[in-house]
Amino acid sequence: MVQPATGLPRVAYFCMEYGLSARLPIYAGGLGVLAGDYLKAARELHLPVIGIGILWRHDYTEQFIGENGWPYDIYPNYDYRFVKDTGLTVTVNIQGKDIACRVRLVDQYENAPLYLLDTNFPGSSHGWITGRLYGGGTRERIAQEMVLGIAGMRALRALSIEVDVYHFNEGHAVLGGLELIREQLDKGSSFDEAWRSVRRKIIFTTHTPVEAGNEKHAPAELMMMGANNGLTEEQMRRLGGEPFNMTEAALRLCQAANAVSKLHGYTARAMWRHVAGTGPIFSVTNGVHTRTWQSVEIRRAFELGEDLWQPHMRAKERLITYACQHTDALLNPEALLVGFARRAASYKRSDLIFRDAEVIEPLLRAGKLQLIFSGKAHPDDEYGKRIIRDLVIMDRKFKNSVIFLENYSMEIALLMIQGCDVWLNNPLRPFEASGTSGMKAAMNGVLNLSVVDGWIGEGPQHGISGWLLDQLTNPGSAEEQNSHDLQQLYKVLLHEVLPTYYHDREKWTDMMRASIDMSHYKFSASRMIREYYDLLYHRVTEAQADITAPWMIPGLHNTEQYYRQ
Repeated sequence: MVQPATGLPRVAYFCMEYGLSARLPIYAGGLGVLAGDYLKAARELHLPVIGIGILWRHDYTEQFIGENGWPYDIYPNYDYRFVKDTGLTVTVNIQGKDIACRVRLVDQYENAPLYLLDTNFPGSSHGWITGRLYGGGTRERIAQEMVLGIAGMRALRALSIEVDVYHFNEGHAVLGGLELIREQLDKGSSFDEAWRSVRRKIIFTTHTPVEAGNEKHAPAELMMMGANNGLTEEQMRRLGGEPFNMTEAALRLCQAANAVSKLHGYTARAMWRHVAGTGPIFSVTNGVHTRTWQSVEIRRAFELGEDLWQPHMRAKERLITYACQHTDALLNPEALLVGFARRAASYKRSDLIFRDAEVIEPLLRAGKLQLIFSGKAHPDDEYGKRIIRDLVIMDRKFKNSVIFLENYSMEIALLMIQGCDVWLNNPLRPFEASGTSGMKAAMNGVLNLSVVDGWIGEGPQHGISGWLLDQLTNPGSAEEQNSHDLQQLYKVLLHEVLPTYYHDREKWTDMMRASIDMSHYKFSASRMIREYYDLLYHRVTEAQADITAPWMIPGLHNTEQYYRQ
């Protein structure tokens, strides 16, 4: 079945978080912002897509810095009266109780319709379920995933929305597959027949290669919560193993899966090769919503072939003004400004640039190099908070050369990816699945300085549209990789980035133009969602035996021209 008006598959996209606007804080980081960009691209291209998610009453966290430099968290009770109420309620049985979930609608951010499940309303005693994104313990997490997957499917039925493809963005939504199986069982199918039928309709996107990011639950906990949705322990074991791995289950429940960059595709296939009975894992590289993230002034100057430096400097001044208003630092607009904004995770190595004081500290003291950081740690992640505390220590040591902006948000992200001169990205390979912040920076002429991981393997060319760190082949240990990457980072920074910035403005602006040219379509959400249709969604609805995406047809190489015809 396809949408009669367009002949395109109708897609329901499930995700635990969505970053559409700072005014609607129901996102934690890159996963959510990607999902928001996906829905904006769907609306822009008039595609038959709807989103399913949760209305988080208290956000992920608002995170500020205490006097001792340690992050602390607060959880405001947001007023979401501006989020539309559809008037519909669905129920899901959690721990033997029927939990009512109101169905809300968000469509005011130039996005495809997003339906949000809400248990936190007057008269409900179950607001704890949709209170905090990724908050609480195992019980809370399973309940949240039951609301997203099981209640989300029931919301589609209550709304009378016909769906051809169910797209699960990350393993949190996998319980929706169990609800689809239950529907088939109720019609008289055997478990194996139901499983085969359901697989023909599901696409799954896997994100993190970090083991801890692929959630597992003990079968007894799932059965106690009712997450099995009528399936037996043995049937649950066949789907997700023991303990029940959400990613493994999603791979076994889908017709096809995708990684989020070509390099991540190699990593994901190697990571999950031991799991039998899965769908194939392709690669659909992430993209970002250009109109949300690219400066209008930069876009206009690029399209007209005009000077890029002046609109860039205006964006830099906006970032500096914000930093001055929220810290006691005074940044120099004429000095090189390098940005780094990420979730606080050890593999992202936010402190790498500081690890040789003899090299980096003279640059900071002289004011030739300015570093601006932002990011959040999970409220329960003490190690992540220590990472932020260490950045704050450097902020206080080098008052006007190192800045940490607290309470990272979409607003701060926009200022940084438009206003920095260079975007620093130095994760420990191969743990960066994609890295969409660098895409946003690139399409604003902010030059990436990066290790070759995630999307970078398909993007910047060294010395032309950014700078890449030489890769160490077969490092013996993480320590060896850290040492190598640190030396490469200093080499490129000292001998290429700084001299070009201070002594060759013409080359710098040429690189800015090349960066925008490289990224503004190739790494856009518009390209991404079209690729999902060509490579995966049509595969589901047409049961294709072969891949016939346009970029794989011999002789058809100009993909951008193809899509714009």
